[in-house]
Formats: sequence, structure tokens, C-alpha cells
Amino acid sequence: MIVLATALLLVCCAERFPSRYVLELPETPAAWVSLLGEPHWHVEWFNPEGQKKAADFPPASKNRIEAEIPVTWANPVTAWPWWPEHNLIADIFKPCGALFPYDVSGKNGDHLRLRWEAGPDVIFYQELALAYQKNAPNTSASKTPDKFDWPRFRELFQSEALSEAVREDPWVVNWRSAAEKTITSSFDRRRITAEAPDLKPFPVPAGAWYGSSPFAGPIIFKEGESAVFPVRQGINIWISVEGILRVSGNTWRFTAWENP
Repeated sequence: MIVLATALLLVCCAERFPSRYVLELPETPAAWVSLLGEPHWHVEWFNPEGQKKAADFPPASKNRIEAEIPVTWANPVTAWPWWPEHNLIADIFKPCGALFPYDVSGKNGDHLRLRWEAGPDVIFYQELALAYQKNAPNTSASKTPDKFDWPRFRELFQSEALSEAVREDPWVVNWRSAAEKTITSSFDRRRITAEAPDLKPFPVPAGAWYGSSPFAGPIIFKEGESAVFPVRQGINIWISVEGILRVSGNTWRFTAWENP
């Protein structure tokens, strides 16, 4: 991720005033906790020098995570839940996030409130930074992600400007594609559309299956019913009381839970 740090250095102000913030993490979806337990957290942010920082925290550290970030430019903070005991590394389940200064909270203004709703924001921010560097020096500096209209972007998800599918689960959007089109052309809400998945059947036990998005409801299959899952690019994960289904391209594996 060095290239991303380099891209973000382009948007840093010459003078920085770092400050330490306590990160407030959201509640983990109940289905994830019930089936996997409380997650570890992989937290990423950018320090006052514009360098990417990352740290891992066990579940017990959830309310004691801090980060020192610059306060003179919009800065994304990302937190990925992961479960090492189930071989579920970071980057598989969708992250929560916060954007400074829009998510500052706390009595003294020294907290950053991370939300699941802001997970797509911080990923889009990072994809914009990557796309900007990829297309530099032919791209205007006005298109760096710190200058993007984030309040207006967030308002889209509170209106009917976007489809119901996207408002219900923003992770159905291909954020890399949306970022590349935004950098090479301009931002248009019509780019924020649901990407059609590849529907694939897998011979798994009946029941309720939960995916890696905190917004998506369970996919429920009855006994004798064909289990068809919406597969998208990258690693797809679903969990149930029976075990874990991992799908990547044409490769898949179902792993039943080990008996205690």
C-alpha cells in the first residue's frame, strides 16, 4: 500500500497539527458474533507524515484503540473485523470506518466514531487515491480524495437518488470502478450502481447463511432446496450454524465447524 501513501502525500498540507483520537468501534452484527465470536480488529489510518499505519487489536482492546492523525486534511480510518481462530483474515469481512473531520465525536471532540455505514466511504476514498496516482500527472489536483464532497456523497444514501439495492447494501457497488471513472471523468451518482453477481449453486446444508456485509440479510435455504449464492469478485464468505463456505472464482470449499 506504499502507492496509496504516496498519493495521499500529494494532498497533505505543508503544516500539520497532529492529534490523538480514541476510536469508537460499532457493535458487531449479532449473527457474526453468534457464529464466530467477538472479532479482532485490523485498524488502518494515515499518520501526520502521510504514511499508512496499521495495527491489530484483540477483542478486549475494542474500547481502548487510539490513532494519531493529521487534523488539516480529510483522513480515512478503516477497521476490519477478523477471526484468526477461524482462519478469517482481515480484508474478507467488510470494514467499518470514519472520515476525519466528519465523524469526530465525544465530549472533548477527541473521539472518532467508526460506523458500518462509513465503511464504503473509506474504501472509496482509498480507491480514489489509487486512481488519482495511476492517472497523474494528467489529473487535476482538485480531484484528490481530500477535496471530494463527502457530505454530499453521504446524503445520496439518505435519499432516493440511489437504487434501493445500493441504499440497503452499499457493498454491492464496485467501488474501484466507480473511483476510476470519477478520476478519469467526473463524479456522477449514476456510477453508484449495484453490480450484478454471478449466481452459483453449492451443495451446502440447509439453513440461514450470513455473508461478509453487515447490511445484508441472511440467505435461507430449506431442506431439499437448491442453495444458490450471489458470487462477486474476490473472496466470498458465508457462514451458518453448519460451517463456512468460501468461494473465489470457480473455486469453493465448505468447512464444517469442528465439534467442541
